[in-house]
Amino acid sequence: MIKEALFLFSKINSFGVHGVEGFPVTVEADVSDGLPGFIMVGFLSEAVREAQERVRTALKNAGIHLPPKKVMVNLSPGDIRKEGTAYDLAIAAAVLCCLGEASEAGLEKSAFIGELGLDGCVKPVKGVLPRVFAAAGQGIRRMFVPSENTAEGTAVKDIEIIGVNSLSELAGILSGRIEAAGHWFDEAMFREEDRLSYPVDYDEMLGLPTVRRACQAAAAGRHNILFIGPAGTGKTMAARRLPTIMPPITLEESIEVSKIYSICGLLKKEEPLIRARPFRSPHHGITAQALAGGGRNPRPGEISLSTHGILFLDELPEFPAALLDLLRQPMEERMITVTRLNGAVEFPADAMVAAAMNPCKCGFYPDLGRCTCTETQIRRYLSRISGPFLDRIDIGVEVPRQAQPFVTGKKRGESSASMRERVMAARQIQQERFKGEECRFNSQMGKRQIENCCGLKKSDERFLNDVFRAYGLSARGCEKILKTARTLADLDEKKQIGRGHLGEAVSFRSFEKKYWGFKF
Repeated sequence: MIKEALFLFSKINSFGVHGVEGFPVTVEADVSDGLPGFIMVGFLSEAVREAQERVRTALKNAGIHLPPKKVMVNLSPGDIRKEGTAYDLAIAAAVLCCLGEASEAGLEKSAFIGELGLDGCVKPVKGVLPRVFAAAGQGIRRMFVPSENTAEGTAVKDIEIIGVNSLSELAGILSGRIEAAGHWFDEAMFREEDRLSYPVDYDEMLGLPTVRRACQAAAAGRHNILFIGPAGTGKTMAARRLPTIMPPITLEESIEVSKIYSICGLLKKEEPLIRARPFRSPHHGITAQALAGGGRNPRPGEISLSTHGILFLDELPEFPAALLDLLRQPMEERMITVTRLNGAVEFPADAMVAAAMNPCKCGFYPDLGRCTCTETQIRRYLSRISGPFLDRIDIGVEVPRQAQPFVTGKKRGESSASMRERVMAARQIQQERFKGEECRFNSQMGKRQIENCCGLKKSDERFLNDVFRAYGLSARGCEKILKTARTLADLDEKKQIGRGHLGEAVSFRSFEKKYWGFKF
């Protein structure tokens, strides 16, 4: 029953999403005498403006009468555009407080997000995780969310999550007629065994010791890697197992990745945190917006969804050249900026790029006995990949055909767990080396770090100078060889880069000259 003379002003907390971070939104409602109507202001998208009809109808079907009064709702700050349907629940809560159907006492430390159905049900929304994180950072202690988003909300510490199924249930909780069932962060949702659980393993790959070594170096130093060789030799097999030899994802990394997945609606109800390193393998028909992120209301793309994991580009030459060149800047800066008329949005792009390709259209070059492509066709095929993109590749490894590629029985290669131990030992060396610095991996070293960490013996300096003169190395090419050599030395737990490490690093750059004829 509506209480007379309680048509008041109320203020409710809610949160929106900008980029991958949440921001506070204050929902102000005023019900007063005047020409009946439901007016909403505050730089709103059409989806938010439609909330007035959803809220009005949901209140009616929940048995709450909205009198013929003037209802004014404002979402502030007014200079940030509000998108989506997640403000419905906060708007309804503000109107309930004005009508006297709910008490506003104690709600200054509470916030509301959720979409309303016309029957008064509360529907799940995207982007709950970044909103709850922002709420916890703003001192909010209680968050009302759709019941289906409850598990996602409990991924945040120090905030109580209350899942609601309907508007009538929310009114009952706010009026004190119904006791709220709160949920809190549970450490069990981030078990270590889940972070190391993968359906594939390197023990399924027999032979190919050079490929294994290249994979370990790439995983240890976060180097971008290219697999090149004939079809069916194991390029994709090797790439898909890269996450299995990387260190388990940390809680901080998991939270950052989970925010991105939450915004895209890719989090599973039963798994509110991403507990394994992402592996994304987009088809070469992907659009620029899907790869890099964008849209009218910008959303993260595949490069952001791969953050702290692997972005795998299979059949690399089949990707349009413009798409590959679009990745050049994110591969260097580990961040991508999407600019629209309403402003710029930054998305993380801290992924390791792995790519695989055949050396020609038929897949057999440089085996001229089997290759059916002409020289012109080979050059045209390889020229689809630009030199500047190849310059972002640290390690290139050929995957040859094996004399005995398939063996029946229980014969196994070295396991991912064994390879991961060496990778983690190398990562620990880097962690101590770059303590207190922004740089975290050998692949991210700048000129100063290279000078401090990649010192060579005089004889090895002469060797590198000979390579420089013989192959016309660029300064960037020299730096990449030194970074890779540093990682190879870390894998061998050597403080000093040796001749063998330098030679191995040079061999991992020789693909560019062999196939493209560029001076690497």
